[in-house]
Formats: sequence, structure tokens, C-alpha cells
Amino acid sequence: MDLCKKRILVTGGAGFVGRVVCDKLRQRGCREILVPRRADYDLTTEAAVSRLYADMKPEVVIHLAAEVGGIGANMDNAGRFFYANMAMSLHLIEHARRVGLEQFVQVGTICAYPKFCPVPFEEQNLWNGYPEETNAPYGVAKKAALVMLEAYHRQYGLKGTYVLPVNLYGPGDNFDLHTSHVIPALIRKCEAAIDRGDDHITCWGTGMVSREFLYVDDAAEGILRATESMSEPIPVNLGTGMEITIKELVELIALKTGFEGEIRWDATKPDGQPRRCLDTARAKELFGWEAQMGFEEGLTRTIEWWREEGKHQSV
Repeated sequence: MDLCKKRILVTGGAGFVGRVVCDKLRQRGCREILVPRRADYDLTTEAAVSRLYADMKPEVVIHLAAEVGGIGANMDNAGRFFYANMAMSLHLIEHARRVGLEQFVQVGTICAYPKFCPVPFEEQNLWNGYPEETNAPYGVAKKAALVMLEAYHRQYGLKGTYVLPVNLYGPGDNFDLHTSHVIPALIRKCEAAIDRGDDHITCWGTGMVSREFLYVDDAAEGILRATESMSEPIPVNLGTGMEITIKELVELIALKTGFEGEIRWDATKPDGQPRRCLDTARAKELFGWEAQMGFEEGLTRTIEWWREEGKHQSV
């Protein structure tokens, strides 16, 4: 698909990943990029989604909008996160069918994988167990959207794409200490401790679990490569294949920010999924995508963005 000739609606286009996706669409020569405002279209309601399709008349929808957060936010908002994410996908996919949309792109989540999935995670293992409990409502809602896309492809011929990005990070991320994911939360925690002169920071869990992280620009490129190449909703991982423990991550962020105090662990707080690391062979095979950003360089850029822009925006 030649995206520069299409009228493309990007839900969540003003968000962390969405801004980069829209920038990359412009770089491809796309002239008709539509970004709905939440104040104008509440995508959790069918009436608003119906009106959105009628008003904007898209040919391609890239669905990035989500209600999401870290472990704490998932625990506090389990019901809301299930409802909001399920409702958005439900209405957007159904009305894509009704208007005869050319392509629907659903961005899933690594939280959809089973809690004890064999490492590295392969797409065929997506259904071999229940997700980690603190993230399960969000993960199941996103996984249900895959089932819906597969069913609509079989019955109605709706062309769909489904990608599963691993944990994302980069400039422009959400740095709120309660709702953010682990990298921005740790950067802010270290920076705040330096500013206050604290002699220690306290981190959730044991630090023994592992994660994998994908730079936002790499994720956006993967989403667009999939959009250009895929018309059947086959789940495709987007990641780097590099696994790091949270303990190692905290130590690296402390080093890069210059925090020299003690790192303490609050083992009464949940760790989340024991391990996360993806097999990304399918993305390379199907649409020639591989992550390009080195992890330490990506961290440096993220820290610099927080110091130069993010910190001042959050005051």
C-alpha cells in the first residue's frame, strides 16, 4: 500500500507514539493525516465513532489511542482500562466494516502474552496461558481486538494489521510518577533525588524481573512498515530482542543521570511479569523491519529530552 495516496486517520495521533507516526507519514509524503481530538470524539462511545467516520472519511485507520499506564495505574484502573480499550477497538473495527475501510491497523500490547510465556516470546504462544494479573484487563482487551479483526477478516473481508510492540520509551514519553512506565518513572525519580540532594531512591519490587525496551521511533517505523505490507491480521512482534533486568536498568539510569545514592527495593510492591523478551523474526521476514536505536543511546536521548523540555512542562 502506498500510504502517501491515502487518507489516514491516526487515533492517538497527538500522543507519545502517535506524534512520531504522524511525522513519519509526512516524511513519506502523506498529505491527508487526520488526528481526532478526544474532546471532539470519545472513541469509547459508538455514536462518536460513527460520527468520526462520517466526518473524516478515512481510507486507512491506525488505531494507537489507548488508556494505559504502569503497574500502579493498571492496578488502580483495572475496570476502566478493560472497558475503554475494549470499547474503542470494538466500535472502530465494527464501523470500519460498515464504511468499507481499506485497512485497519490495531496496535496491541506485550501485556497480552501469558505470564509465564517461554522466552523469547513467539507469536504462536500468545494464547498459551493467562496474562500477568496486574496487566491482564488491559492485555485481554487488546488481545480481544485481534480476535475481532481475525473474525471480521474471515467473514467480511476487512483488511487488518496487528502489531505487538514491547515496552516503549523515548523523548516525549509520559513522565508522571504514578501513571508512567518504568523508564520515564526511573529517570524522573533519579533526577528528582539529585535535585533534592536525597541519599537514596526506592524502587518497586525486587529488581530481578526482566524487560525489553523499544525506542519510539523504531516502533513508529515498524507500525508503518506493517501498515504498508500487511492486509491480514497476523500478530507480529516489534522489539529488539535485548533483555535487561530492572536492577540493571535502574543502575544504568542512575549512572546516566549522575545519581550516586543508594538504590533500595520495596519487595512489598509487585514485580509484574517475570520476564519479557521478544522473538522479532516475523517482522523481519514479513516486512523487513528491525530496530535501529541502541539502548544506551536511546536512554541518553530520553534523559536529555526530560532535562531540556519535559521537566519544565511538568512544573
